[in-house]
Amino acid sequence: MESEKKSSSISDVGAWAMNVVSSVGIIMANKQLMSNNGYSFTFATTLTGFHFAVTALVGLVSNATGYSASKHVPMWELLWFSVVANMSITGMNLSLMLNSVGFYQISKLSMIPVVCVMEWILHNKQYSKEVKMSVMVVVIGVGVCTVTDVKVNLKGFVCASVAVLSTSLQQISIGSLQKKYSIGSFELLSKTAPIQALSLLTLGPFIDYYLSGKLITNYKMSSGVIFFILVSCSLAVFCNVSQYLCIGRFSAVSFQVLGHMKTVCVLTLGWLLFDSELTFKNIMGMILAVVGMIIYSWAVEVEKQSNAKIAHHAKNSLTEEEIRLLKVGIENSALMDVELGEAKV
Repeated sequence: MESEKKSSSISDVGAWAMNVVSSVGIIMANKQLMSNNGYSFTFATTLTGFHFAVTALVGLVSNATGYSASKHVPMWELLWFSVVANMSITGMNLSLMLNSVGFYQISKLSMIPVVCVMEWILHNKQYSKEVKMSVMVVVIGVGVCTVTDVKVNLKGFVCASVAVLSTSLQQISIGSLQKKYSIGSFELLSKTAPIQALSLLTLGPFIDYYLSGKLITNYKMSSGVIFFILVSCSLAVFCNVSQYLCIGRFSAVSFQVLGHMKTVCVLTLGWLLFDSELTFKNIMGMILAVVGMIIYSWAVEVEKQSNAKIAHHAKNSLTEEEIRLLKVGIENSALMDVELGEAKV
């Protein structure tokens, strides 16, 4: 039993590590690919379509070789999920274009409370005082180190709202679909990736043209661009798989909270690799965010142990109703014995 727990803990750490490393790696690769100092490949939505196309290809090969088993999930559920996921991607890109960086970061931070409220509405999930407190610490910490200028406009606000709601719903749906159909994270991803790839590669160039005013067909590809696209797509496979793994193992809230570790890593690596400015405010915000994540991990562990004790107590203790029924059963049994004895006499 102890070895199983240890093995599960190692798997959990592995899933988180894969997600953080691949997410930070893909941000760094995309920064080189998209920035003006890099290759100015400003077609973010189409690039996401490439990501899902490579992920779908890996899933196809995995199913064909028997590495993963294919389980049935109704097509309407897959289509609905893909629409929500694509709304999340498009909404995020539009929000980044129409809003200031400060408001974009605030909208991303609002996902944690939105996920909490959605899980409470959809699944009646309750959160302890400690969990709520730690979430607030993380939000404040990341807010301090990332939020600068905050400018709001109606179009940007609408796009940010759509992005936050669809992203939160998508992340909750990943966990609920896995539980509902007893399907593994990679199997679910291999079913949704082809639909997302097809839709994003079809609509992506038009969305990118609206966002940047440039057509991908007019962009001159070079060996450097192709190399970084391949690196980005390879990392996207690990990023997508680990996202589904993490949400399947934990919850959408945990994924959002501990996911902000990526923000801390990106700021640190930006300072180390790209000479980005790192102020005292950034450092204090990062420290506060990390402290919040540690408190959150502790609070979730305490909540798990508390729930386990309650479940164990409920399993091993009889309710008053059960004791009453047991007494009635014993009395009836004794009465039957007396009647049988009289009958024999």
